[in-house]
Amino acid sequence: MDDKERLELITRNTEEIIKEEELIELLKTKKTPVVYCGYETSGEVHLGHAVTVTKLIDLQKAGFKVKVLFADWHTWLNRKGDWDFIEKTIKTWEKAFRSMGLTDAEFVKGSMFQRNMEYMDDILLMSLDTTISRALRSMQEVARDIEHAHVSQVIYPFMQIEDMKALKVDVALGGIEQRKIHMMGRELADTIGYKPVVCLHTPLIPSLQGPGGKMSSSKPETMISVKDSEKDIKTKINKAHCIAGIIEDNPVMSIARLLVFPHTEKFVIQRPEKYGGNLEFNNYNELEKAFIENKVHPLDLKNGVAEEVIRMFEPVRKHFL
Repeated sequence: MDDKERLELITRNTEEIIKEEELIELLKTKKTPVVYCGYETSGEVHLGHAVTVTKLIDLQKAGFKVKVLFADWHTWLNRKGDWDFIEKTIKTWEKAFRSMGLTDAEFVKGSMFQRNMEYMDDILLMSLDTTISRALRSMQEVARDIEHAHVSQVIYPFMQIEDMKALKVDVALGGIEQRKIHMMGRELADTIGYKPVVCLHTPLIPSLQGPGGKMSSSKPETMISVKDSEKDIKTKINKAHCIAGIIEDNPVMSIARLLVFPHTEKFVIQRPEKYGGNLEFNNYNELEKAFIENKVHPLDLKNGVAEEVIRMFEPVRKHFL
């Protein structure tokens, strides 16, 4: 692929790039840049995680070396589980990610390198340059109960910043909720003798229950797990918030944009002939226009998206049946 196609693949379905000019320069100067995405291994792998996995696959196709960090210490520090639970979850997550198509990535556990003396020295250096309120603000979108945060949750963002140095990262990928930590990392890069990394932020899929939330493994009713049966997927999507003609806070349209179209060349909504027959869309913009103009009924959209999600997760479910 040429440079233009490569950049389009890297940046599609991103909400923010910090900074695009740095990304373009990186692509010119480094043959195989390194991108990483870190995951707290708590709860089920769900559609929200599939968004960043899909973007990592894009980056893999664009010539990046992909590193996936299973952040076991971060999970523990953020009070998301004990060590036995975390170890079991990591094994499940790696199987799921590989089954979703992330076959060439390097999978790393945080505890494999985070006990290094240089690593801990850098954590302390950053703590000298950062107020408690600044560290807490960086965790606002990540921690569950920031009003009653523990000291461990203030250490968390420093570790995430140091992870980028330890893994020799050029690009950090994450959902938009990671923005505050990533920005603090760019500000503190010089403190630990590293470069500010390029940050790619993806949108969040809204909660299936409607405005005001996001998919979360701590709230099963808000999300679709890779372990869900075909029946469960259809039931959850059919119950999902989806107002005719409205794109904002519409999880079904978000799933179509962020997951369906990157995984299929043509999106087909099956309909009986008496209701007008099948609908076909070559790209998301075509679907969005038709939905806004009420040419696609929410129930037909839900049925089509459910079938695509079932197909996408089929290789993953085989590992858990």
